[in-house]
Order: sequence, then C-alpha cells, then structure tokens
Amino acid sequence: MTKEHEFKTWLEQGGAQTEAGRNSRAYAIRTIERNLSALGMPHRDLDEAWEADRFEALRERLRKIREDARTGGQDYRILMPDSDNPHNRLSNWGSWLGQYGRFLAGDPPGAAKDADRIRQYILEHYIEPAREEGRDHVDVLVRDVNEALGLKEAWPNICQALAGRIFQDMAQLPEPERIGADQSSATVFRFKLDETVQSDGSRPFVLFDATGAPFQPVRNYNRSSGVSAFRIKPRGAGNKADEAIETEDIVDVARAMLVDGLASRVKAIAGGPVNYLTYGGDKLVRYELSPEIAQAIGVPPRGGVNGTSSADDGRATDAKIQKGFTPMNLILYGPPGTGKTFSTAAEAVRLCGEPVPQDRAELMAVYQRLVAAGRVEFVTFHQSMAYEDFVEGRQPMTGADGEGEAESAGFRLETVHGIFRRIAKRAETSRGRSSGDDMIRLEDRQVFKMSIGEANNPEDAHLFEEAIEGGYTLLGFDDIDWSDEKYASREAIFEACKDHRDGSGDIDSRSGWVQMPFRFRNWVRHGDIVIVSKGNQQFRAIGEFVGDYEFKPRPEGGYAHRRAVRWLWLDRDGVAVSEIYSRGFMQQSIYLLYDSELNIPALERYMNSQRNDGGDEPDQFVLIIDEINRANISKVFGELITLLEADKRLNQPNAVRVRLPYSGDEFGVPSNLHILGTMNTADRSIALLDTALRRRFTFREMMPDASILEDAGQKCGIDLPRLLATINERIEYLYDREHQIGHAYFTACSSRADVDEVMRHKVIPLLAEYFFEDWAKIAAVLGDLEPGEGSITGGFLKRAILKPPPGLEDGDAVARFRWQVRSVDEGFDYSKLVGT
Repeated sequence: MTKEHEFKTWLEQGGAQTEAGRNSRAYAIRTIERNLSALGMPHRDLDEAWEADRFEALRERLRKIREDARTGGQDYRILMPDSDNPHNRLSNWGSWLGQYGRFLAGDPPGAAKDADRIRQYILEHYIEPAREEGRDHVDVLVRDVNEALGLKEAWPNICQALAGRIFQDMAQLPEPERIGADQSSATVFRFKLDETVQSDGSRPFVLFDATGAPFQPVRNYNRSSGVSAFRIKPRGAGNKADEAIETEDIVDVARAMLVDGLASRVKAIAGGPVNYLTYGGDKLVRYELSPEIAQAIGVPPRGGVNGTSSADDGRATDAKIQKGFTPMNLILYGPPGTGKTFSTAAEAVRLCGEPVPQDRAELMAVYQRLVAAGRVEFVTFHQSMAYEDFVEGRQPMTGADGEGEAESAGFRLETVHGIFRRIAKRAETSRGRSSGDDMIRLEDRQVFKMSIGEANNPEDAHLFEEAIEGGYTLLGFDDIDWSDEKYASREAIFEACKDHRDGSGDIDSRSGWVQMPFRFRNWVRHGDIVIVSKGNQQFRAIGEFVGDYEFKPRPEGGYAHRRAVRWLWLDRDGVAVSEIYSRGFMQQSIYLLYDSELNIPALERYMNSQRNDGGDEPDQFVLIIDEINRANISKVFGELITLLEADKRLNQPNAVRVRLPYSGDEFGVPSNLHILGTMNTADRSIALLDTALRRRFTFREMMPDASILEDAGQKCGIDLPRLLATINERIEYLYDREHQIGHAYFTACSSRADVDEVMRHKVIPLLAEYFFEDWAKIAAVLGDLEPGEGSITGGFLKRAILKPPPGLEDGDAVARFRWQVRSVDEGFDYSKLVGT
C-alpha cells in the first residue's frame, strides 16, 4: 500500500479524529490488498482494482464473505484468520474500502464539507463500536453530533447526511428509522445493524399485522432470477412466518399493503412505484401510487385506506390547498395571556396548506420547518419601527460588492429591502408547490457558488442570458481544453497553464487560473447544485449540474468551459444571499459553499418553487406581526395600506402597483402572501388603531377560556377554572373586559407551588399595573378586602394600619394602610377566591 500516508492524511481532513481509527482503516486496506489473489481477484494491487471496476467486484466479494460467515462459513479467515466475530468487522471493512475508493478517485477531503465530517464521525463513534459490541442497532441523537463536532445548530445538515444514500453505502447499512420531529436537535436516527443491504440496493421487507407483530425479515434478493422478492400475508392468514407467501410482483405487494389493509413500517419500496405513504401508528392511512399500479390494483391513485379518505386523515387534498385561496389579513386581539401569539402559529400552518397537528410540540415542529424554509416570517412591532425597517430604506455599505471590484474607501448608501419586501419577493417568485414527494432535496449534493461574467458589467450580460437559454453554465480563464483524463491532476493543469504562457507570468498551483478550472472539471458531480451570484450579496439563478465538462471555444475567445445545467430557479433582479447562506459570497468564480452556513430548507424551497410553472398554484407565505398596535401604523406601512386589500393584490381584478420612494421599483403585494397580526387590548385600545388598517383586516377576538384549565387544576389541587373566572369577573366589574387575565398564565402549572409562583410574580404585579397601585381594588379582586378600617390578613394580601405622625393624633389624620403580599413561607390561601 504505497499511499498509506496520503490516505491517513485524507481521512484526518475528512473527520477521522483518532489515530487508532485511521490506523485501523489503513490496516484493513493493507490486508485486503495483500490478499487480493486469495480473494479471487486478478489484480496486482488496489490501484489496478480501482481502475478496473471501481472496486465493484471486490466489494461484492466482501458481501459474499459476510453472507458465508452468517451461515457458519470460514471464507472470512482469508482476511481475519483469528477472528471469532467476523461479520461486523467485515461490515466495517467494506465501508472502509469504499472510503479508499473515494480517496483514489480524488474526491476532495471532507474538511471543507461538513457532511463528510458528520458521516465519518458517526461511522467511527457509533456504527463501528456498536458492531464490535455485537449490538443489533444503534441510536444517534442529532444534538449530540452537533455538540461533538462543534457545529452551529446544523440540525438539517446532520439529518440529511445521515438519511442519504451516500452514508448508507458508506456504512453498508439500510435506511435508518427516524424517531421524533424532522430536522430537529431532538431527532434520533436508529440504524439497524443486523439487516443486510443486498447487492441490488434492496432491503429486507417486513410486513406487520394489525397488532404490530412482525413477520421475520427474509432475504429479498433472488439470485436465480436477479430480481427482488417480497414476503406478504395473504388475506385471512395468521401472523406466522410460514403463512407468508413470496412474490416478485410489485402489484401483489401494493395490493397487500393497500387493499388488504396491512400496516407496514416501510415508507416506500426502493425503486418501486409507491411514492407516498403516511402512517397513523402502525396503520397505513394515506398513499399515492403511480397511475399504472393504481389501475392494476383497482384503487384511486391517491387516498386513504381502511375506510379513511385523504380528508379524514387530517391532510387537505391538493385541490383544497391549491385552488381558490383568498389573501388573508387577520388580527387576533384580546387581553394578555389568551394565546394569541401561539394561535398565529397554528393559523400560519393552516394558511400554508399544511395539516394542523393537535399536539403542541408537533405543531411547533411544522411551524419551525416553515420558518426555516422562509414561508413564515415573524416580526414584533414597537414604537421605533419605521417604514425603512419594514418596506425598504437606505443603509450605508462599505467595501466592494461585485466580482472583480477593488475594495473602496468610505461608504455608500444602498437601498435595502425590509422584512415585508423580502417575504413579498419570495411569494412573487414562487410559481409552483415547493413541497411534495417529488421535490428535489439537497441530501448529499455539493453546493457550488459560480459567477457567470461580472454581474455589474453590461458587456458580460449576454453570458448569463446565453447560459440560461442554452441550459449550461460557463467558466472563463485560459482557453485550454481540459477534457483529457490527465487533467484530473492539479499539477497537470498547472503545467498546462505555464506552457500556455510560455513559462512567463506570476502563476502558481494556488492561483485562480489553476484552482478554478480544477474545481470546475474535477470537483463537480452530476446532481450537484450551482448557485449563480449577482455580485457578492445576491444570487440570481439556481441549477442542477447534469453534464460532464465540455470545451466549447468561442470565436472571440474566453468562457470556453461548460457544464450542462438544468435550471431550477431564476430571478434576474436577484435575491439577497442571506436568504440561503449566512455569509456573503467570495470573489471566486467557483467554490464549494459550507454546509453548516447553508439554510437548507430555504434553499430547497427555492430549488422547487418554480418547477411547476403554469401548473400548480404557488406556495403560500405568511407574515406574522406581533403587537401590531404598538407601532405608528401609517408611518410603518406607508403605501402598503392601499396595496393590502384583497382585490388590489397582484393577479386580482383591481391589482395596483406603486413606485417605491427609495428604490424606484414598481411594487405590488402578491396574492399568496397572508398577514397575521396580534394586538394586546390591555396595552392600547382597539379604537385607537388606524382606521384605514381596521378596514383592511378581519378582527378575531380571543378572550380568556377558563375551561382550558381543568386538567391543570386537577394536577394542582386547585379549581383553576373557577379561580380565573372569578378574578376576571371582578376585573370587568372594577375596570373593563379588555384587561382580564388570560388562561395562558396558568396552563403550564402542575402543582400548587406553580400556581403560587404565577400569582406572586405575574398576576398580582399585573393587577397592580391595571389599577395603578390601588391596593384596595387589587384586594377586592383577590377576595381579601373587608369593610372597616382595621387590619386584614387575607389569602394573598395583608393590611396593617399605619400610625399617624406626631401632632395628627387628634383625629385630623386620614386612615392610612400598608399593604403587603404574603410571604413565601406564609403561602397563599385560595379558599375565599374559589369559594371552598
């Protein structure tokens, strides 16, 4: 093994953190290479084996040795003569051989790519130790991986790296089971280590009956016919393995799953026509099939099973989601603590066309996914909020913004979009549904930034248009044909660049003349994503690489290097790079973007939002404005007051556009942008809200609901519904209905101590604010006020008589009192307040 040192260095850069781990991999590769002849391979070394078939025959041989070892065979002793537990070690060796192949292929080390670091870490710290211990499965908590690798809340990156086919192939594992919310820090991936991945990529197939008891897994690769076969349960059979039948007909499998109502934990059949399955517990409740299979088994292409329909299972049909939507302008108003802000989350999920889960945690998981994708934005209004923050304004900028520009001294004023224009831009450029079973996902794709000419140079404008029209991307630099295989080497490109300049010029292997062609030719893979920049702060196109490197010289010279691209998204005006990436672009023609800095949900939404141009209705977007009455509405909204009306939205009968004062752009509000607001009526009267805004919004009152507190009251041993109702009735009598106490103050209470804490630190201070420190009224609300002018020891408050100063003892002094809240040691007495 002549490249052992280079391989270890490559491993270390890719995330193999321990020297022992790197040595184990090198030892395995050395052992395999030393025994190639004994393994039946005709190659002298692994370099020759890689050139022959990319290790395909060798990895198949290792798989057969593993299968032989399962049945008590001894072939494994070719590699491991003294091992008593060869199967798991062989799994590791197979994955390490795959890594060595990537090293020989010249793949860039994973140091620049977090996905590689993540895969390497999981393999080294989870999969391999679990195999050595003989465990049947291992669980990986996303939060633990994020902390161990020092990543910055990279939950989506970790989830996609672990769920993708690259890791499954690398670790020789089937698709993991995902437990918990999707793309969350609490997501758990369960990898089953005792299942075998077949040579055709298929997995053991297990069907469950209504009780959830499984059939035994069976190997589903038929060597004689070379196709997959599945065990299914015929109608009326029991749940024993010997009562199952084996079939190679995918129609039989689909019928068993759908018509017979069998439940399965299998999400889909790899490569098969079952495109979408949803489970309630262990029961299949919704499905989507290809038309051919649907016709063959006699069911609709979409629907529910076991008597349910797609509407019954809580998911609206596509027609309900897509057709006939009306722009919604809604304000939820009411006293504090009535759940207005939380209700906007549920309303936003509904307006985005998603099913609204009943469980709070599940609802918030869906809501956060929509926020991450940029379909929901949240902003809180305050007294300093201005038009420049909300719509657009001028901000000072320093430095350069375009490719090839020099850094400039001083600063310049540039128009910057506010939160409303940003989400309106997303809504306007969305022309189709960005979610669904056929959506393009990032998964294990690399993401490249590319510039096509200088964005601010009019003479280069034709290059971008040509690339979009022709379905390719362009790279400049020397007009040298890099098609020859020898240019897989950076050194070869360097030498060719030197020769092209007759050895003159300031150039080395790190210069852009060498680096950019090397990346463009050798790093890019089919399926990778390209983001075309517009200066350093914007992007204007997203595409998918679908072709190999091509050399197409031009008569005028320059930009002769091409790769075919399927363009997915286009906006010539450009969108801020902050929408999808946490930093500005660098002034390099092509380079890999850091996975940890990408907003993956937002990028995936952009990639899919224009794929159904002219077909489906666009995605729905929601802007939530919390405390909308705290700002100067006329000052913040400006001309939007007119544009918000439903019939004046874009694509509506009375659509209106206005020219904005800073940018000079013509602007209208898209019809697929909904606006939700909340207003705390205890802060400011609803009557004071701008009349023009009131006419353009629907107002929905949210008052306290004491019945919600029944379960909490049982846990605490206090009649919380009666307590809240009594307090609010007295507040309404003494003040008004707008200043009641919301039920949300008490919903999290699970003990009497929790209720005491809420009363002491939230309710009583709020009452003091309402009644301007008039403690007699506060005591009346709490049931502690007594007639007369004596001392009081109430359930919450105590009143003591203050002695008059000297000279006022003869009756001229007015009776004065000191009010105090009972101490923590004294506790509160709720008997008067709740009538017990």
